[in-house]
Amino acid sequence: MAEKPHMNLAVIGHIDHGKSTLVGRLMFETGAVPAHLIEKYKAEAKEKGKESFAFAWVMDTLKEERERGITIDIAHKRFDTDKYYFTVVDCPGHRDFVKNMITGASQADAAILVVAAPDGVMDQTKEHVFLSRTLGINQLIIAINKMDAADYSEDRYNQVKKDVSQLLGMVGFKASEIPFIPTSAFEGDNITKSSENTPWYKGPSILEALDLLVEPEKPDKLPLRIPVQDAYTISGIGTVPVGRVETGVMKKGDNVIFMPSGATGEVKSIEMHHEEQDQAVPGDNIGWNVRGIGKADVRRGDVCGPASNPPSVADEFTGQIVVLQHPSAITVGYTPVFHCHTAQTAGTFMSLDKKLDPKSGEVKEENPTFIKAGDAAIITVKPTRPMVIEPVKEIPQLGRFAVRDMGMTIAAGMCMSVKQK
Repeated sequence: MAEKPHMNLAVIGHIDHGKSTLVGRLMFETGAVPAHLIEKYKAEAKEKGKESFAFAWVMDTLKEERERGITIDIAHKRFDTDKYYFTVVDCPGHRDFVKNMITGASQADAAILVVAAPDGVMDQTKEHVFLSRTLGINQLIIAINKMDAADYSEDRYNQVKKDVSQLLGMVGFKASEIPFIPTSAFEGDNITKSSENTPWYKGPSILEALDLLVEPEKPDKLPLRIPVQDAYTISGIGTVPVGRVETGVMKKGDNVIFMPSGATGEVKSIEMHHEEQDQAVPGDNIGWNVRGIGKADVRRGDVCGPASNPPSVADEFTGQIVVLQHPSAITVGYTPVFHCHTAQTAGTFMSLDKKLDPKSGEVKEENPTFIKAGDAAIITVKPTRPMVIEPVKEIPQLGRFAVRDMGMTIAAGMCMSVKQK
């Protein structure tokens, strides 16, 4: 049996709206978590007088979290539907979620946005919607959860659906193309099949909606881009860079260039899992050897591309960022480290061009004097040494970055345009 196509699924939404319970329920219903384990959790939960947390605990295996009843860990869990196998990127905190999304540790192909029916749209609901847009998630499923606590009211469902639709429209999602599913993750309504508690709802269950997602296209039509993770010297072969093909296709005999160094040569061999290959496609982790490339010509953070269409080296670039945390204010001249694909390069904020409303992306202020935690902004950055970055509209895989300083992720963003060297 061939491996099913794989999808990364983010589960997002306001704290306490039932994200973990929903994921736990999905794991349980698809057989990814054995029933006896659930029983054990239920018994433990009952003892602590927190019965409603039983499913959430499937995800929260840390003792400390159980005591506190909240999700801390990012759990990578697999479950299967008829069509796909999913890795759940459970997103405890806002910041970890964003950092992992940006650095590509868990580039989600789709997301379930969980909105509790009794509460409706909350601050984090808004931010997660804006962020998922910024981070390139373009397939959504909305779970209007805790319907049991709203007496399975169709009126309440419609009101929340209307509010969420308006929010989605503000950032450019088409609400008419997105399923809004009334669920109770705790009771199991509309998770795997239609619930008799919501006879007025005629749409798909969560599992059915997951199977209706579209497999993301392999970016093999885009220009070749392979960020270098490392370069080895292997006796008898020479220099062998290794990395993951992000976009495009590389074939033996191709003329390639490494940027920013500008070293060029012909691909002599491509190896994957210790076997020679004639070509490499997106997602392949490969080692490749290029005629005439020495150890000094290539290092981590360089990007390999076709000699005829070299990767963009930025003299300056403009980026749209969301400031996640910063102890004070960020002004022009700030020089943190930009993490983009495999490169880590210090970059100076040359100008703060616009301050945006983080909930809608609309311009709040032109040329602000400073930006702080919670703000979204358009900025111009000058890398302190040559660095490859591509506009997100052209090559999304090389257009996202995280900004780090003082041991934390300060901001997350995407590149809008590049002024080439």
